[in-house]
This record gives sequence, structure tokens and C-alpha cells, in this order.
Amino acid sequence: MYALEHMRGWPCYARGKELVGGRVYERFFNCPLDYSQPDSDQRVRVFVRHIVPLGKEGKVHELPFILYLQGGPGYECQLPASVKGGWHALAIKEGYQILLIDQRGTGLSSPINADSLEARFTTTNEKAEYISHFRADNIVRDCEFVRKVLCEGRADGEAKKLALLGQSFGGFCITTYLSLFPNSISKAFITGGVPPLVDSPDAVYQATYQRMLSRNKQYYDKYPRDIQRVRTIIKHLNMTDVKLPDSGTLSPRRFQQLGIFFGFTGGFDKVHQLVFKAADDLATTGKLTTHTLTAIADSQSFDTNPLYCILHESIYCQEGNASLWSAHRVREKQFAAEFEHSWDIISTREDSSSPVYFTGESVYPWMLEDYAQLRRLKDVGHALAERSGWGQLYDTSVLARNTVPVAGVTYYNDMFVDFNLSEQTANSIQGFKQWVTNEYHHNGLRADSRVMSYLVDLLRGDITDL
Repeated sequence: MYALEHMRGWPCYARGKELVGGRVYERFFNCPLDYSQPDSDQRVRVFVRHIVPLGKEGKVHELPFILYLQGGPGYECQLPASVKGGWHALAIKEGYQILLIDQRGTGLSSPINADSLEARFTTTNEKAEYISHFRADNIVRDCEFVRKVLCEGRADGEAKKLALLGQSFGGFCITTYLSLFPNSISKAFITGGVPPLVDSPDAVYQATYQRMLSRNKQYYDKYPRDIQRVRTIIKHLNMTDVKLPDSGTLSPRRFQQLGIFFGFTGGFDKVHQLVFKAADDLATTGKLTTHTLTAIADSQSFDTNPLYCILHESIYCQEGNASLWSAHRVREKQFAAEFEHSWDIISTREDSSSPVYFTGESVYPWMLEDYAQLRRLKDVGHALAERSGWGQLYDTSVLARNTVPVAGVTYYNDMFVDFNLSEQTANSIQGFKQWVTNEYHHNGLRADSRVMSYLVDLLRGDITDL
């Protein structure tokens, strides 16, 4: 079905299909790779799902848009099973049609992986240069490209602008959007993603490692028997070369990365189930079963979404700064003892019941060895970590005189985005309405539809007692 393909000259094809509560049109846009050279033959394909409320198909050129920016970086935007619940339902109730964009390099938007890079480029430098165009500044320029196409021919005013919703890294992108194209935004909502206005990642990891320690202590308070279970697993992984079904290596340091789930509601329970099963395997068979190894591999998406590893730290880099594997450096310098993974060292501690701590969302150079697909990107991963030619992502002078209505929620116990750094940024954006809560973790938007509802009321002025 191509019901909207030729309507008012929209230069993209649109295949429509039913969704509970709406109709989805699948759109592709041909965007410049480098917006400083808009006429170059180098292009990226950007995919957008366009959801129109049922019964409103005839008003697609009238209803305002809300565009959702996914967390990450490096993750595609999932199509919901229904728009009758969660933030999607509220957006439709507020009179919006919804745009779900796969940010460049993800999903169906010129996805980056080892195969796609090897098909196009020969050298490491060529690959790294290409990927350098996949940060928030160009993601935002893609959104602006899409806005101009979809709003072409509309009357001036709110109908020509986008409302924005950004989760986690999506909030980072919104802050860049506010810096670059504030006149294109009608309003913005940020959930767990008010970015730190730093020049390099070091300050971020110095703060978030402290939060990782706190979450580890809470985890072991909830599951004290897991202290010995995890020690047993770490010992086994130190003594045995454990291969995963996908040919990756389950090293002790990779096992520690399961702690990323500590940042989400329900994450303690998820990790406990994996720990409990792995420890039971070792107790009954002396090795980890295929079932357990598959469950662990399936819970770690660094191979399927490689941008998260190789481009993650660059989201904090401003002009002239290289990341240089910041999380690894900060860990080795300040937190090596707390996050030790070597059994030779752990076994010499006086307290034989001391816990082994998990890490969080940090990325490390050794991931380019332990993950099967990331091995193929080892050289380009190191090249990007050493790159210092990044541009500015934020214009603090523009943010200081912002006139776009913006509301955001900052989770006090957020393990990924430090509260104090986020609060500094919120105070730097004129008119920013900030909601601080300890009721949710990083995935509050998905965990409870009240998060979006509260932000809408806050921006509207219905809530004033913060």
C-alpha cells in the first residue's frame, strides 16, 4: 500500500500498514552524509516510521508532529505493538502524529556494522572518517531534513515545527537541536537525558562509577547469596576459556558488564536470574550450559549494535578532545580495586567473602577482542577513540537565551546520566522546567506512562509545586 506516496510531492515512498490505534507509513529519506557538502554524492538513507491516528488519515498535512529520539547511541527505534498505551497514546490524545526515526547508522538508516563497512571501504581511516559523521549533530540535521520535507507547504507557525521527545541519548540530541535549530521546535520533552555540558568523558565516568558502586551494594543487599555465586563464576571464567555460541568470549570482564541492567527497573532481578542459573550449572555440571551462555549473549547487544561501543564515548567529546577510552582510563586510575576481575588478585584479599562488583554502561577497548563482531572493528574502534577532530555539539550562548518550551525529568539515582551534571545543564537552559524524582530509574519512560503525562502537565503549567 502506497497511500501517501505522491501526496503533495513528499519525496519518499510510504508503505502503510495497520497498527492498533493507528496506521504506520514507512518512509525513507535520502540525506547528505556531510551537511557541509549537501550536494555531494555521499548520502545516507534515513528511515522514519510515521504513525497517523486511525480516522485522521485525511489530516496528515494538518496535524502537528512529535518526533521521538531513541536512546543509545547506536540503537534503532522499535515500533510499538500498539499506540493505545504509554507515551504514544498520550501523544495521540494531545493531537499529534508520531515520527519514529532510526538514527543514522542504526536499524534501516544506513546501518553500520562490520559487513556494511567492509563492503564500502578498504582502509581503517576511511571507515573512521565515515563513522565520524554519525554523531548527534548530524542526527539532528537529518531530523531537520525530515521536518522540512514533511512540513513543506504548511502555513507558518506551529504546524511547521516539530515537538520532540528524547529518551537518554535522545535528550542529548534534543539539546543539540535546541542549539542548532531552535526555531524549528515547538516544544521538547527530555527523559533521563539532560546531557552534561563537558568537553570530554572523564568527568562523566568519575561520577557514574560512584553510582555503579552504590547500585552494586544495593544489588548484594537484595541478593546476598549472589556474593559467593558471582565469586564462583568469576573464578571459573578466569580458569577456563569459555566460548559463547556466537564465537565470542565470555571473559570475567565481559560477565561484569551484566551490571548495565542495574540502571533499569527490574534489572537486579534479571541479573540475579542469570547469576543463579550460571552458578547452578557450575555446581551440577562443572561448566556453563549452552542455555545459560545463550541467555547471557542475548542480553548483550554490543555485537548487533556496534556503534554503541565504538562511538559511545564521543558523545561527550567537544572540539579538540579525544576520548582515549575514558571509562577504561578512569577505572584503572581510580576504581581498579573496586571493579577487579582477576581471580589472582581477588583470591588474595583478606576478606574471602568480599563481593565482585559489576560495571555499568561503560565501554572498554578489550570489548574489541571479547565480542565476535566487534573484533572485526578493532582498528576502527581504536581510531575513533584517538580522534580529536570532533566539532561542538552544544551552543551554550543559544541555550542561555532559549525560548523553546522544554521540560525534562532527571532521575536522582540514574546510573547512566549523572544527576549533578544534568542539573547544571538544566540550569543553563533558559526556561527549562525540571522534574527531579527518585521514583524511577533510567527507563522511567518505558516503565510508567505517568512520566510523559507529568511532563506534559509540567510544561503546560498545570504543575508548579516543584
